[in-house]
Amino acid sequence: MNVATARAPSATTAASNRFVAAHLAEAGKLGALLTDLVADPDAFLAALKAGFADLADATYVEGQRLVAPGLGPVLGVRLPLMEAVHKAFKRGTKQTSSALILDIADRLLREDVREARWFGMWNLGRLLPSDPERTWQLLRRAASEADDWISVDTLAHPYAEGILRDPRRWAEIEQFVYSPWRWERRLVGSTLATMPHVHEGTGCGGGREPTVVAHGVAAIGQLIGDDEPDVQKALSWALRALASVDQAAVTRFLEKETEAARRTNDGHRAWVVRDSLSKLAPE
Repeated sequence: MNVATARAPSATTAASNRFVAAHLAEAGKLGALLTDLVADPDAFLAALKAGFADLADATYVEGQRLVAPGLGPVLGVRLPLMEAVHKAFKRGTKQTSSALILDIADRLLREDVREARWFGMWNLGRLLPSDPERTWQLLRRAASEADDWISVDTLAHPYAEGILRDPRRWAEIEQFVYSPWRWERRLVGSTLATMPHVHEGTGCGGGREPTVVAHGVAAIGQLIGDDEPDVQKALSWALRALASVDQAAVTRFLEKETEAARRTNDGHRAWVVRDSLSKLAPE
């Protein structure tokens, strides 16, 4: 590695930090503006897209497409700026009817620009306590339409919370195991990986219960031979996360799958096993 290459990451990080710092106040103002538009989804979307265009960093688009090939239309808004917009919007709509915010989320999820979709997804988790059925329907629709790993993984946390709030929904996530759509199959792993981070304070039992591991390894066992790299990566991510809840159960599962991979010469299964080992005891 030459000196120029070695310095490139830190220089890039410094430039991105400067860009974010220069636009944080603008992002907060956009979030506050959006709070006044919740009764008009079309006006909300127009203001969001215009505001995001002003916050966009053209150099970031290249990075987004590099890490997510095939990603749909993006403006290039850096994550800390999107978070600042969302924080101001969420703060300004604490007392707003959930029906209005659901209408906004519904409209945003129909938009092609990915930042608008992701902003809509971010608001679904807060709506699960007050309007669980309609919110779950929006989550389900978003899952069927997601076509990149960033969108799938953005859905994972509200999906995990929705399942923990209503255990009957385990059946729905388990059905994704058989989906012909690889992004729904990836959502199985992403949801399981996120679940241990859902806390009891959200109004559900939390994602660190023994039943989570039991359901999780059962679903992963159905998918572990999947030949799609995007699915495999989510499965190993899920196993590493579940190991933080019950390392012994995950170890037993991986020992069994190791033997199956050897017996059947299954390289897809073997890749998931190898990529899951970092969270297990060395022996």
